[in-house]
Amino acid sequence: MRGIVLAGGSGTRLHPLTQAVSKQLLPVYDKPMVYYPLSVLMLAGMRDVLLISTPVDLPLFRRLLGDGSQFGINIEYAEQPQPNGLAEAFVIGADFIGGDPVALVLGDNIFYGQGFSRVLQQSTRDLDGCTLFGYPVRDPHRYGVGEVDGNGKLVSIVEKPEHPRSNKAITGLYFYDNDVVEIARGLAPSPRGELEITDVNTTYLEQGRAHLTELGRGYAWLDTGTHDSLLEAGQFVQVLEHRQGVRIACLEEIALRMGFISADQCHALGAKLAKSAYGEYVMDVARSAGAGT
Repeated sequence: MRGIVLAGGSGTRLHPLTQAVSKQLLPVYDKPMVYYPLSVLMLAGMRDVLLISTPVDLPLFRRLLGDGSQFGINIEYAEQPQPNGLAEAFVIGADFIGGDPVALVLGDNIFYGQGFSRVLQQSTRDLDGCTLFGYPVRDPHRYGVGEVDGNGKLVSIVEKPEHPRSNKAITGLYFYDNDVVEIARGLAPSPRGELEITDVNTTYLEQGRAHLTELGRGYAWLDTGTHDSLLEAGQFVQVLEHRQGVRIACLEEIALRMGFISADQCHALGAKLAKSAYGEYVMDVARSAGAGT
């Protein structure tokens, strides 16, 4: 499975913060926001990633992440000049996707939970059509909402319903088989001029091939689209990292744990950041895995 991080848009709800820099390059506590969605794809076992952003912001992402080889992955880049909808990612990325299944993760979404990597890898193995990830929320009318029947089967998807029939919000993480490319190409723009991801998901639902994986108690899903939610996400990460002594979305550690790089390679990455607590943590992780032995 290939992975796409969609990190475009103009981040207008975060102005003036985002007038000079992409939202997905802003810090969420101790690392750039884009580390969090990229970590999700790596935890799922994906090593081929396409990052889509605006022409202005792409050079900054290249400077930050390079070609991904330091993490044992391959990162390619593509432009989305205008925010024409999430589903446009599959049209832009058609050549990158080729004949493979693909995951899409939004660049401002943060996921956390024990065993999340196992859930992701199981979802890639069991993929049959489309797998969405639902998360219970207090205010479902603000989201796309998935409704399941008594057997847990997904029966409806409604965008920002006035009277929600479920509290399960559809998160910004989507797994699709290769049919998604042609489905996206066949979409008509919505009244707001965008190719809507809900229309893609509804197509799979009508075919009986849309499934909902619920991320319930013990998981956290955060987006960072407003000043308050950005600050809350940073505080969430800070508290967890301080309490548990681990770092969330540490790409160097994930690459090591997934077998993408060796302990010595991980230590070398940490040494480049040695003056920061983050770099010290990466070196400690590498030493505990046998670096230098």
